[in-house]
Amino acid sequence: MSDLEIRPAAVGDLSAIVAMLADDPLGARRESPDDLSPYLAAFRRLADDPHQHVMVAVRADGVVGTLQLTVIPGLSRRGSTRSMIEGVRIHEAERGTGLGTRMIQWAVDESRRQGCQLVQLTSDVTRTDARRFYERLGFVASHVGFKLAL
Repeated sequence: MSDLEIRPAAVGDLSAIVAMLADDPLGARRESPDDLSPYLAAFRRLADDPHQHVMVAVRADGVVGTLQLTVIPGLSRRGSTRSMIEGVRIHEAERGTGLGTRMIQWAVDESRRQGCQLVQLTSDVTRTDARRFYERLGFVASHVGFKLAL
């Protein structure tokens, strides 16, 4: 994987990012790769927030992975800072190559660099392969998550 670069996403990467977000049964129902305007607006908001890190993994042939890392200052745990990993996607052709592990390790290392005491993420209960992947990396399914659609 020496030809791999993990770097901040750029506007020009949005099409590839959205395509990866849409490339699974859950994403296919909630993403719209044909209209990038809401993604562009969101990307601009993220780019203006120093606590947000939208990252891409790139090879010579293009974007092959993405994730978002959010650094969250807090009062709980004695005023600790935590990070949240979201939107992890690996291009279909790259799955099983170790790229996901490299991207998560980047996020963990960056979280340490930023002084975080905890890294957290959520994974849909239907994503059994993803849940096994995170557990292999040392993440513990310690909480039950709740969502409320607005």
